[in-house]
Amino acid sequence: MPIAPTAQQRREVRTGRRSRGPAVMDLRFLQPLYRATGPVASVYLDTTRSTEDAAHRISLRWRELREELSESGADEATLKALDSAAGGMNGIPGPQGEALFAADGELIAAYTLSQTPSQNRAALLPVPDPVELVGDLDDGLPYVVVAIDREGADVYAYPAYGDLSEERHTSGANLHINKVPTGGWRQKHHQRHTEEVWFANAAEVAHDVEEAVKAVGAAAVFVGGDERALGKLREHLDHRTLEMLVEISGGSRGGTDAIAELRKAVEEGLHRNAVVLRSGLMEQFTQDLGRPGRAVQGLGETCEALRSGRVRRLLMDGDRGNEPSLWASSSDPLEVSDDRARLTEPAEAFEAPASSLLLRAAQATSATFTRLPSAADAREGVGAFLRFTTV
Repeated sequence: MPIAPTAQQRREVRTGRRSRGPAVMDLRFLQPLYRATGPVASVYLDTTRSTEDAAHRISLRWRELREELSESGADEATLKALDSAAGGMNGIPGPQGEALFAADGELIAAYTLSQTPSQNRAALLPVPDPVELVGDLDDGLPYVVVAIDREGADVYAYPAYGDLSEERHTSGANLHINKVPTGGWRQKHHQRHTEEVWFANAAEVAHDVEEAVKAVGAAAVFVGGDERALGKLREHLDHRTLEMLVEISGGSRGGTDAIAELRKAVEEGLHRNAVVLRSGLMEQFTQDLGRPGRAVQGLGETCEALRSGRVRRLLMDGDRGNEPSLWASSSDPLEVSDDRARLTEPAEAFEAPASSLLLRAAQATSATFTRLPSAADAREGVGAFLRFTTV
């Protein structure tokens, strides 16, 4: 079982591969959602399993959301498709959530979220609502997790926004590793043999870690477990891998408690990394707003930039409490406006939450996405970096 099932370790059906680094999300993985022809059911469900009756509670939450979708007009085939996926993943300690998408009687995608959603909710709209999903995934970067002890290590590699890619286990369980309190020559000989075993295991673990780093192009290696074994590992890692090593307290090999501790530490490390990256990004955004043609902010200006295909990176905050609606074309994702009359075919336009429509337009133009640290970082909580143009 993966040691650190974070936002990157999720269930997925028929979705594309993501390929960008931290704090810049490639939205191509959303393509299957937007290919749906009928209304799309989007579900966000708390699937945390921290109590004995968790399964029952999750079932009740889903039943309530299912009724809401049915009342909104969802067909029974689509609801049954969601039934097959709702419920979350067993064996993952700590908070988690689920994002499900279905249309035309088929499950399009199912994701495990690293945190519980802001609220249990479901919507049936002409377009999917993946905004909270991309917000959850936005801390993503390619990374490796190592749980190490003196017998070996469990090594897990995760690509940015992707599934578990590499899983390696090194163990010296067939050798007597634990030191024993005997005296004289016997103790000295046994200790030397133990050191040799640790050294050999560390060399093998180091090789596995370096291979995992290469496999996903890791930007960080999180290591937790026995400090003495970690010291031996350091002696064998190449310089490049050593530079990306992040030691985390808590967590070790095996056991639910150890997995929970290590997962929590990795999540905190990913979050800290994302905070640093977003801080630099916001400095650049503030500077570019003062340079003509480099950035825009506010719903109106961002919509206009999307309509003309000028958005390079969409910026939105995660607070959707007082979110306005916009009008959009069912056939052209770029036609988004707060004025229905401005659309080419206003009679066929539909209304939906602004963030869902902006994300749809950004994906259609191969723009990337980054979550704003707060709504105050851009007017109306939305903005964009623009593509460079030549004169």
